[in-house]
Amino acid sequence: MTSHAAPARRGRPPKGAGQLSRAGIVEATLAVIGDEGVGAVGMRAVARVLGVDPKSLYNHVDGKDGLLDAVAEYLLGSIELPTRTGDLRADLRAIADAFRQRALLHPAAAALVLTRQLGSREGLAPTQAVLGVLLAAGCAPDQAVHLLRTMLATLVGTLLREVNAGPTYGTGDIPGIAARRESLAQSGLPAVVEAAPYLARFDSQAEFDFAMDLTLDALVARINASVPNN
Repeated sequence: MTSHAAPARRGRPPKGAGQLSRAGIVEATLAVIGDEGVGAVGMRAVARVLGVDPKSLYNHVDGKDGLLDAVAEYLLGSIELPTRTGDLRADLRAIADAFRQRALLHPAAAALVLTRQLGSREGLAPTQAVLGVLLAAGCAPDQAVHLLRTMLATLVGTLLREVNAGPTYGTGDIPGIAARRESLAQSGLPAVVEAAPYLARFDSQAEFDFAMDLTLDALVARINASVPNN
């Protein structure tokens, strides 16, 4: 008895694959992150949101890392970078503010914006903006990179704290502040007791402003001291 294999389907993509786009995949990945966190991202989870076969996603992204990179690239590339004014400190602060504003639109995905290493034009746009300001101020390329990394260390650290660890540093609600203050006051540690009213309170905007002002003051002072005629 001769068996006949069923003819292979030709020219018919999996369900929903014809409507797939990289933008749609990014949107679905952001939905997964918003609902379940970054750890839940995977080809199956994103395909479930889109109602498609997971294999069809590979035409647009290369696995889970590709999904995460696509989201980070989208968020970084959509930062509304300010026009340079020629004021070194003001220009650097404006870039930091724009970076923070975009990151906080998707707080659950903020860690991706801050920690993925990207090589695309979109992903490198904020780096280009900061380096452009520093080089225009007369910094040598190696100095500009050191200063860029210093600025990013402050920006990344402050934002990660804001979106992931605020309660560790204090809280913003009145009952929470009172409870935390009382707990600190009972610690028996003199310096902690003295600072308890301030340790108990966490204002993310104030903390961001303080950290960025301190860092930018140091950066500008370093540049003024090392760059002739500056």
